[in-house]
Amino acid sequence: MEKSKKTLPIVLATALVSTPLVAAPQSAYAIDELSVDADDNTAGEESDYTIKFTLEDDLSAGDRIYIEFDSDFDLDDVSKSDIDTDFDNSSITVSGNRITIKVDEDLEDGDDVQIDIPGVVNPEDEGTYDVTVWTTNEDEVSEEVDIEEDGDSSSDDYDVEIDDDTEEEETAYELGPIDLKDKLEEGKWITVTFPDEDMLPSEIDTDDVDINEYEPDDVTVDGKDVEIKIPSKVDGEKELTIKFYKSAGITNPSADDDYTINVEWKSEDYESETFEIKESSSSSASSDFGVTLSDSGVGARSSYTFEADFGSRKLKSDSDVIVEFPSADMVPGYLNPSDFSINGKTPRKVASSGNKIYLTTPYSFTSSSNVKVNISYDAWLTNPKTAGNYQLKMTVDGKTITSKPFTISGLTVTPAPASTPTPNPAPAAGTPAQVNNSTSTITLTNTAVGKATGVNIAIKGVSMPLYKQRDFIEIVFPAGYRVPAYIAPANVTVNGVAANFVAVRGQNVLVYPAQDIPAGGAANVVIGAGANIINPSVKNAYSISVFTSEEKGLLFARAVGVGMPAPAQKPATPQPQPQPAVTVPANAALFKLNTPSFTLHGKSYPLQAAPYLANGSTTMVPAQFFKEALALTTYWNNYTVTIVRGTNQIKLTVGAKTARVNGKEVTLPAPVTLKNNMPMIPIRFVTDSLGYKVGWDAKTSSVYVYR
Repeated sequence: MEKSKKTLPIVLATALVSTPLVAAPQSAYAIDELSVDADDNTAGEESDYTIKFTLEDDLSAGDRIYIEFDSDFDLDDVSKSDIDTDFDNSSITVSGNRITIKVDEDLEDGDDVQIDIPGVVNPEDEGTYDVTVWTTNEDEVSEEVDIEEDGDSSSDDYDVEIDDDTEEEETAYELGPIDLKDKLEEGKWITVTFPDEDMLPSEIDTDDVDINEYEPDDVTVDGKDVEIKIPSKVDGEKELTIKFYKSAGITNPSADDDYTINVEWKSEDYESETFEIKESSSSSASSDFGVTLSDSGVGARSSYTFEADFGSRKLKSDSDVIVEFPSADMVPGYLNPSDFSINGKTPRKVASSGNKIYLTTPYSFTSSSNVKVNISYDAWLTNPKTAGNYQLKMTVDGKTITSKPFTISGLTVTPAPASTPTPNPAPAAGTPAQVNNSTSTITLTNTAVGKATGVNIAIKGVSMPLYKQRDFIEIVFPAGYRVPAYIAPANVTVNGVAANFVAVRGQNVLVYPAQDIPAGGAANVVIGAGANIINPSVKNAYSISVFTSEEKGLLFARAVGVGMPAPAQKPATPQPQPQPAVTVPANAALFKLNTPSFTLHGKSYPLQAAPYLANGSTTMVPAQFFKEALALTTYWNNYTVTIVRGTNQIKLTVGAKTARVNGKEVTLPAPVTLKNNMPMIPIRFVTDSLGYKVGWDAKTSSVYVYR
């Protein structure tokens, strides 16, 4: 039967005859987004119909909604008590092929309306028929319903779209749209069967799959089947589209052109069109790439530069390039995006996990198959501790390329044998030291209520060693203190050196030192008033607690008075008379006694051990100082040290008071010693032998060395 066509005047006339108390709509409004869905569109079959639309005008209690089916439909078995509305109604009448619903609440313009009508018998002949809807205040709108002779509305050979159809590549799959015989039902399961179980991961997250653009309630993987639980937002729909994102981890099978994917819903199978998987073509992607280091010495801090061509794979905006290093101890605990670049762009964010660094490209990044990564010296990556050949790996869009081997040379840093005597050895890493923090102190620079204050924490000793950039000291402020969400590292020092990083977690401040602190070592943490920590507004004594990341339980806690009289001051310590100011050369490296750091060009760098004074007159500095502060070729281990400048060479032995300069034996003012696994050397002996000058800056109480 052909579609029944009714002109607007006839429909309005019919409405007037059937409902004499209702005037024809006078407004220009008409309901919007009308949809009419049948759970069975087979000719002559009884079906449940769902009517959905959006109001374009308000309805008040007492107004009516009208639904009229084409005259070929049979509504004799429709019971008004079975009709369900998602709004309150006071009455429903079924007269012929028209349903009238009296609204019992105020509905507003823009409200969505749904009406479920069971028991409608479809026309006997296939064809297209109208269902018309209008309201007291809105003109009528019709929606076509297709009635099938055999009721089989399923569509064979639905589309399969694959982002990358290369064999064994991880990619996204989109199936459909599929015309279903039965509506989707919330909580029921769809089964998707792939050609090969090797294509599927062991599990797939719900946010890696979409059903009709909505996330499913659950996803399970069993062999080559993926079971997908239908969410409420697609309940009642008869068209199905399933998308598996690349993150789902589905991998293409081997090359072939006769693959299909099967979808099963309510015991009905829907088979896709045949799709093709192509062989991997030889691409221009480099099989390996070179790695350039600023310093190839064992254990040295170094910059890294490398570049690789990924051929058909491209690094896109807001995507990750993953760099895998030989070992996790090469990667510092804190990474700053400004110390990295990808194709000349600063990454949006940088994260690490074990020996891998994840660099996320910025939103403005231009897609490229050629990827160049620069890691600056300031990122604090360190070379492996053992000489040898190493490789990096770089991954883009699921493809991994391994670098050419690069060489780490020099003397291997190994611990001294247990039988070798070393003066005052530092406890081994991970070995607890016996410390007593009973005399450790916490003081405020300002005790006034409600005012910003600095905090000085003097830790007499840590039981476990703290490693720079990885471990932290945690200061816990009690309730009442106001701790800002961010504290700049420049406002916090540890043993006189600016902190590497400061994190804030509620009332807790985590300070990451920029230098190692050995087990048993002291740590003086100074939080300046510029950090904007605010004292409580109530006068009282408050307890501040100190922890470290490497120790279980409390290190110590101290009470500080806020709004209370300051303690009696000790007599002032006589201060040394000012000394004439000196001009420190711009290229000079400066250091202070008992401070494990040096300054070069205005920037501070950590030292493994602090310089100190031996036998009352000899300044001892770590071998590291000559390498990093003076840029001299320097090799060391726990037994020997070699320092080279041009044709001059100095060889020293740990524990010995003699050294060899260009082959000649020379007596040292103090023997070379080992401190914190670092050889300590008389600095004046080395500088005099190699033509460097040493001075004293009274203004900063620093020794400076220059040429």
